[in-house]
Amino acid sequence: MRPYALPALLLLLMSIPSSPQAASVESVVWGKTAEGEEVKLFTLRNASGMEAKITNWGGYIVSLKVADKKGQFADVVLGFDSLDGYLAKNPFFGCITGRYANRIGGAKFKIDGQEFKVTPNSGKNHIHGGKVGFDKKLWTAKEITDGVELSHTSADGEEGFPGTLKCTVTYTLTKDNALRIDYQAATDKPTVLNLTNHAYFNLAGEGSGDILGHELTIPAEQITATDDDLIPTGEFLSIKGTPLDFTTPRTIGERIGADFKPLIQGIGYDHNYVLPGSGLKLAAIVKEPGSGRVMTVRSTEPGVQLYTGNHLKGTSGKGGHIYAKRNGLCLETQHYPDSPNRPEFPGVILRPGENFQSTTIYQFSAE
Repeated sequence: MRPYALPALLLLLMSIPSSPQAASVESVVWGKTAEGEEVKLFTLRNASGMEAKITNWGGYIVSLKVADKKGQFADVVLGFDSLDGYLAKNPFFGCITGRYANRIGGAKFKIDGQEFKVTPNSGKNHIHGGKVGFDKKLWTAKEITDGVELSHTSADGEEGFPGTLKCTVTYTLTKDNALRIDYQAATDKPTVLNLTNHAYFNLAGEGSGDILGHELTIPAEQITATDDDLIPTGEFLSIKGTPLDFTTPRTIGERIGADFKPLIQGIGYDHNYVLPGSGLKLAAIVKEPGSGRVMTVRSTEPGVQLYTGNHLKGTSGKGGHIYAKRNGLCLETQHYPDSPNRPEFPGVILRPGENFQSTTIYQFSAE
């Protein structure tokens, strides 16, 4: 079976459009790139008042306003008030990450015996698409029912990756308070691909402090073990009963400082969890006790990277808020890091004639 082939029934279900008018869609010109290209900001809003703002610069989720248990709305993603913050270097605050999200060891890999070298932008390794990844591209945007469709063509050889890759990423806002992200891609040469969104969440509201009191559930009993550079060793490490075990709800801060090698390596949580099951499945549940907000994450991807903002160093964000260490958490649904060099991992090679498809849903409620 092709590595990205999905069951026919699942593909059919994923292709069924949501009910008409689940969300209104508006757009404005938000600014211009250094080259003078117009950048747009799209606002998606449903009948419940949930609101998502998406820009076609890098596909960033600029804002995500959801209600708490009292019906009060707050923006739960870290970011910036203006386009300037996203044009400048930033910690990937809510962008589309690609061509290859996460790490490729040694910044090289082989396809059919031919070696390809990609940009080493994390020491000797590659991370998140290179120096000019998908987060630094102006995507072509089109308003659709309930959302916005972004498309981009990545040239053959860009950042060292083979093949002309045509990508489409669609954001839709549903009636039941979910932001759904659908990814599609096709190539004219064999290549590797791993797409995700890199949003930093704080369910108490961005700028409200750290996320250590958030309660987290991840239904995974293994992670992909790594070396000190966070490159997988190829081992699937059992985490049952360890400080990385979130199979039952635990607060993020309860064990983050434990004397446990993977936590020391990641300076906190920065690990790829191996999700059980297939198709569209549960990846994580996050609860913030104070507000009562709950985020449920489902995905067709085989893994989810939990990252607890360990390297945030006081970035000035929305409303002048300072985002310090562990002020946000990421749940990056993905294929595993360094899969191009690990034949024992689920495959990431996309070939001509194949259609990559992936779905991730972030659904919000309050209790």
